[in-house]
Amino acid sequence: MKNKLTVVSVIAVVINMLFFSSFALAESGYAVHYSNKFQGKKTANGEIFDQNGLTAAHKKFPYGTQVKVTNLENDRSVIVKINDRMRTRNRNVIDVTRHAAEELGFVKNGRARVSLEVVNQQ
Repeated sequence: MKNKLTVVSVIAVVINMLFFSSFALAESGYAVHYSNKFQGKKTANGEIFDQNGLTAAHKKFPYGTQVKVTNLENDRSVIVKINDRMRTRNRNVIDVTRHAAEELGFVKNGRARVSLEVVNQQ
């Protein structure tokens, strides 16, 4: 009986970690920042794009999802809100605003290897 309770307890902890954790590793790959030509235009969810904001485009995350983006080369992080879509054929994992790229330290390089963690999903 005691072994069954221990197994059930372990399963409950694992389920809690998987489904109710505030951070969940989503993926890693390359991030780039948007071109200035999109400034002032509508994003896929209807918001007006602003290079000075902390928003991003992703292929699958629902609009409104907050994602912690970490530059794997310098360990700098920023939290962005998903408000746009990327083409599914795009090899990058996320497109961020210039402001987010500045916070992550990759504006001059144009792209960076990053990891993504979902902070809050809509």
